[in-house]
This record gives sequence, structure tokens and C-alpha cells, in this order.
Amino acid sequence: MWERIAAGWRWLGREGAAVGRTVRYAARASGPERDTMVQALKMAGAAIAAWALAGWWLRAPLALMAPWTALALVDATVYRSLRSGLQQICVIVVGAVWASLAMAMAGGSTLGAMIIALPVLALVGTYRRFGTQGVYGATTALFIITYGAYSLSEVGHRLLETCIGAVIGITVNAFVFPPVHLRNVREQLQRLPRDSADLLRRMSEELREEWGTAEAEEWRDRARRLQPILRSLADARQWTDESLRLNPAWNLRRTGAHPPPESEDARWHGIAEHLTVITRALSRSADEESQLARPAPAFLDRYAKLAEWTAEACAAEADLFDEPEDGATVRDRQHRAAQEAWQIYHELADAFGEHTGPAAAVSGELLVETRQLLSALPLPDGSGPQEPKRSPRRGRRTGPTVNGVSGNGA
Repeated sequence: MWERIAAGWRWLGREGAAVGRTVRYAARASGPERDTMVQALKMAGAAIAAWALAGWWLRAPLALMAPWTALALVDATVYRSLRSGLQQICVIVVGAVWASLAMAMAGGSTLGAMIIALPVLALVGTYRRFGTQGVYGATTALFIITYGAYSLSEVGHRLLETCIGAVIGITVNAFVFPPVHLRNVREQLQRLPRDSADLLRRMSEELREEWGTAEAEEWRDRARRLQPILRSLADARQWTDESLRLNPAWNLRRTGAHPPPESEDARWHGIAEHLTVITRALSRSADEESQLARPAPAFLDRYAKLAEWTAEACAAEADLFDEPEDGATVRDRQHRAAQEAWQIYHELADAFGEHTGPAAAVSGELLVETRQLLSALPLPDGSGPQEPKRSPRRGRRTGPTVNGVSGNGA
């Protein structure tokens, strides 16, 4: 029991620390935490304004409908607020009319009206055109039935209160710090090179030491973790496109930079796939039951150096997303890292003809995938992702082709 209490206190401590970090992030700089705080305050402000208009000024008989609707319609995007507002008004009209008919058919009996109204409205709420607003038909019916107001004029009041809340909620969301989800795409794109750099650095460090199945499986697991980031990136693209639709902020006040083009998503999708194949090849070569052999220590030592420079190129690209003042210095660092990585790659490919036996299959696969990975990393000279021209001072060796990598430079 004491262990459970101690575990509970530790959980509360972690949660409290997380809440504290979130508050600090929201107060310190713009970001997801501040966006969430702003949207929450907008929801509260819209509900208060709706109550002030419907309940305090107009003296509406069931003024609760106005703030309730306004609260629900301060959504993540202006387009979604408009769409949800139309859906909610349609659902509430259906709920109010059917609840009034149910009360009339039940002779004013609350229980009888619920039996008549709620099953039908619960089914109507599942209609896909109503989206997540479908549940409000049944809840509107509950308000009307329990309040006992079901005459034609009283139903009109419910619809007026709903429209007041909808107009206030949509207006607040559209004109008070309208949400524009531009940074989410940039943040997800920045995570990809940063996590890729961390993976390559770990591989570089451990390939120089004694490594086995456990280390290789950890590399493979880290590579697989890039896939959820890619899915989050696709979701962020959708949010960005939706947040710019019908949003007056984009033309009125906001001057934020557009997110990187969608071609970047495809490029990093390919890089993640190449890293997955590389780590899978190393994992299989470390498996004692596999028929594949581990590459020679000399090859792995040079490949570790190649992974180190590739990690530096990825890390520099991640830093560029922050738009640093010394951007030229970061691009020079990226350029040098890419050039060093390509030089080591060509040295390994030139010496590939010396590889024999099962180890050559793993070495060849590593070189093929690494070449594709390096080709996807951009060079900062404006030429884009490509393989730079080889230095004429390096000689070439001729060797057999294995897995698409030849001894004359792949």
C-alpha cells in the first residue's frame, strides 16, 4: 500500500512539474502552449459575452443556450468554427422541434417526452454530415423537455439564443487572435533532422565500440520512431491548410512566413525509409541466427565516421529551421559536413571490391542506402539535394557490383 501511495505522489510530482513547464513555456515565448492558453481564454470570453448579451441584456428565458453554443464554437480553426456553427444550428433546430413535438404528444410528461424524443435524436446525431455536433440535438431536447418550455414562441427563443451564441463564438474566434497553424509544420520538419542526427550520432559512437543485437535493435527502434513524426507532419499540413481557409488574420494582421513546401515532407519520408533499412541491415548482421555476416571492423570504423558527418549535416539542417542570425555559418557547417560525408562514402565505395563473402551483402546494402540518404540531403549552394562532383585527386578502383554498389564509385 505504501508503495502505491509513494507511486501516486511521484505521479503527482511529475504532473505538477509538467504543468509548471507548460505555464513557463506559455509565458516565455510563442508556441503550442501559448496558442492553447489563448484559445482557452477566447472560449471563456466568448461564453461570458454571449451570456451578457442573451441573459443580462435581452433577458432570454433560457440564456444558457447562448454561452453553451459560444463555448463550443471557439474551435481550432476559423473554418472549423463556421462549419461547426452551421452543423450545430441545424442539429439544434431538429432537436428543438422534435422535443417540442414529443412534449405535445406526451401531454407535457417529461418521462414520456424523453422516451419519444431521445432515441430518435440519438440516431439522428450519428448522421455523418453533422460531424461531432450531432450530440447537441439530444442535449437540446433535454434542455427543452426538462425546462418544460415547448410552445412555438419558446422554441423560437431557443433558436435565437443558439444563434446569438454561434455568432459571438465564431466572431471571437475569427477576429480575436485568429488561430493560424503555421509553426506546426516547421516544428515537425525540424524534429525529423534532429532525431535523425541523434540516431546517427548514437550509431557512430557505438559502431566504434563493442556492439551487438541490443544496440542494433535500439538503432532500429529509433529509426521506426521517425514514422509517427511523419504522420504528425501530415496532420500538421492538414491543420495549416484548414486554418488559412476563411481566416481574416492572414490578410488583416498576420505576416507569418509560409511553412516549407510539401516536397520537404516527401524528402524526409525518403530519408526516414533509408535510415530504417540501414538499421535493419545492421540489426540482421548482428543476429547470430542470421546468415548475414557483420562487415569488417575497418569498414565499420569508416562507416561510423560517415554516420558522424551525416549526423552533423542533419543537425545543421535542423538548426536552420530556427532561422538563426548566423545562418551563413550554419549553412557552411552543413556544406562541410555533406562534403566530408560524400568523401568518406566514395572511399568506402572505391574499396568495396575488396569485400568478399556474406559480409559484402551487408556492406553493399549499407552503401546503397547511405548514398540515397546523402543524395536527399541538400547542399547549401542552391543546387539542391544531389551527389556533388567527385574530387579529381581521388583515384578509382574497379570492382564487382553487389546490391547496386560497384567498386568504381557506386
